[in-house]
Amino acid sequence: MNLTNKTALISGGAEGIGLSIAKALGEQGMNIVLGDIDEAQLALADQALTELKIPCLSVPMDVTKPEDWQTLCQAAIDRFDKVHMIVNNAGVSGAPGPIERTSHQDWRWVTDVNLMGVLYGMEAAVPLIKQHGEGGWVINVASMAGMAGIPYAGAYTATKVAVVGMSESWHVELAKHNIHVSVLCPAFVQTRIHLSHRNRQAEYKLETSVQEENKGKKNAAQELVENGIPVDLVGKRVIEALAAGELYIFTHPSHRQSIAARFKAIDDAFARAAQSPLLQDIVDDPILSFD
Repeated sequence: MNLTNKTALISGGAEGIGLSIAKALGEQGMNIVLGDIDEAQLALADQALTELKIPCLSVPMDVTKPEDWQTLCQAAIDRFDKVHMIVNNAGVSGAPGPIERTSHQDWRWVTDVNLMGVLYGMEAAVPLIKQHGEGGWVINVASMAGMAGIPYAGAYTATKVAVVGMSESWHVELAKHNIHVSVLCPAFVQTRIHLSHRNRQAEYKLETSVQEENKGKKNAAQELVENGIPVDLVGKRVIEALAAGELYIFTHPSHRQSIAARFKAIDDAFARAAQSPLLQDIVDDPILSFD
């Protein structure tokens, strides 16, 4: 895996997991193009990478706007000539709560950032990676929530499950172009995701009544996030997993047992379906493949 002088686009790259990956890739010799909605934090990230002598470019952007993705990609081409990797990292947590009290505005915000933002990034960057014919990489940042749903976080879970599924689909689709797709599924990491409302765009603002209700409340995920793994560990783990050609990149091996229990439950459900008198005529039907 030779990353020297190749170029990576990283959304949500101004801090947290995005910046951790940027530093780790930069240490491997990559050019880094950061996109982020927080312009002040973006300037700090640019300075940090420059001090590490990592070639970098920072572009303010909103991942929910396809035109911003086009601007980011054009800036990357103008500065570094080619794009070899996209890291779809930008994400928000939404407001935790029971289904009947989760605002539709929150659903739209979380879905547009966490899911549509990934799609828009792929639409903009993948043609550029294909264009030079050298192959490349896609890293989509999901979550352990993409492997097993989190109660009271329906919107967040839905988007992360979707990102895992899309990554599995693209892993097969893009292999013939020598583009390797991975999906990063961390559990709790020491970032500021529990404060992601600080960057909530105006069109997704909550109703006044909901804002007042949530005012002053301690975010339920705050303690878990603050006691998570160090964020710099994530970037290093990504490099390790890329070198091994991994599709699923995990950072919390302690979750293996709980995820294994989920997949056992799925396998058991298939076994019961195979025993159903209703389904005996199709038990041995061939599986259609789109490879």
